[in-house]
Amino acid sequence: MLNSYSSADKVLLAVDCIIFGFDDEGLKILLIKRDFEPEKGKWSLIGGFLKKEEVLDTAAIRILDRYTGLQDIYMEQLYAYSEINRDPVERTISVAYYALINIENHNAELTQNYHAQWFSIGQAPKLIFDHDSMVEHAIRRLRYRTSIKPVGFELLPEKFSMRQLLELYEAILSKELDKRNFISKINSLDILIKLEEKDMMSSRKGSYLYTFDKEKYDAKLLDNFVLNL
Repeated sequence: MLNSYSSADKVLLAVDCIIFGFDDEGLKILLIKRDFEPEKGKWSLIGGFLKKEEVLDTAAIRILDRYTGLQDIYMEQLYAYSEINRDPVERTISVAYYALINIENHNAELTQNYHAQWFSIGQAPKLIFDHDSMVEHAIRRLRYRTSIKPVGFELLPEKFSMRQLLELYEAILSKELDKRNFISKINSLDILIKLEEKDMMSSRKGSYLYTFDKEKYDAKLLDNFVLNL
């Protein structure tokens, strides 16, 4: 058995994080300018290598914390990428995660220190290696998840208008939604708490603000239902 281990090929295992955020300009992705070779100076996803004492989830949490300063982030393992020549330096397998965060809560100082920058999805630069494929895969997963489950708790500010929620869904799904139908389906989930406060910037009368009922929101994520937007 020991001989079997010693004769086995050794490969590196990387963890790459696709970090989505949302603000008034739409859905965005957080990218970093690479500061070492190969591809030094080019844009890439945020990532690092798995340490011997870590499991994958722990490594992803560590990497996200380093570059965002946030620890309690919605995160989901996406896919393993194992093309033989995906990294020109050494055989490296990458396990990708995607995460959702609210840009307003993001630590701007950390993004500056690590040369990270938010880009609108449609205006992101070309990325190194197979990172573009990872992003496309993550967007497809996010769109699928959004079409069947509630989303927004991780991306919107604590208080938001129904218009902001609608714009979030439209940005993720990349299509225009029927407003009346959307509101009806969201209200049927019973995950929003309507506040007495109004957003007076949106119209003369103002728009009521909402917040998520976290307990009901989390329960709906576990329910076997389809939102079908």
